[in-house]
Amino acid sequence: MAEARLYTAYKEEIHPKLMEEFNFTNRMAVPRLQKIVINVGVGEAIENAKYLDTVVSNVAAITGQKPVTTRSRKSISNFKLREGMPIGCKVTLRRKVMYEFIDRLVNLALPRTRDFQGVPDRGFDGRGNYTMGISEHTIFPEIDVDKADRIHGMDISFVTTAETDEQAYALLKYLGMPFRKRD
Repeated sequence: MAEARLYTAYKEEIHPKLMEEFNFTNRMAVPRLQKIVINVGVGEAIENAKYLDTVVSNVAAITGQKPVTTRSRKSISNFKLREGMPIGCKVTLRRKVMYEFIDRLVNLALPRTRDFQGVPDRGFDGRGNYTMGISEHTIFPEIDVDKADRIHGMDISFVTTAETDEQAYALLKYLGMPFRKRD
């Protein structure tokens, strides 16, 4: 099996750049991507359970991995929600699949977004992880827009080994993440 193109670029180009930029003496201290978690909440699944199946198949097509359905933790009577009802799905990507996903996200999906100006840089959590939201799943080329009856969004979390947000920002920037221009 061949290595992911972006992983090869990370090893040969990005890793030395980060090592030099942040003055790391140990190669293992250089930040790297650990995993990508994609989460979709489907509030409509309370009334229409078949809609969740559609969302699961969409996420499976986008990521290449079958998602796990998430269930509600507690009952909320105002939303007609019972404990244990399926209300969404999530998938965790690691290793080769993770690098192929971020490559497709950056080079194919995000440029297809309407009026795309870049992703905001406010999604860092203070510990070197970045989370962004996508409002339309149809930006991915794996989804046939003509067959999509409803449009749903998703949250994408990039978990890194970076100690600070600046290190994580530099890592994602070198991986090709198109951040908006800072004012």
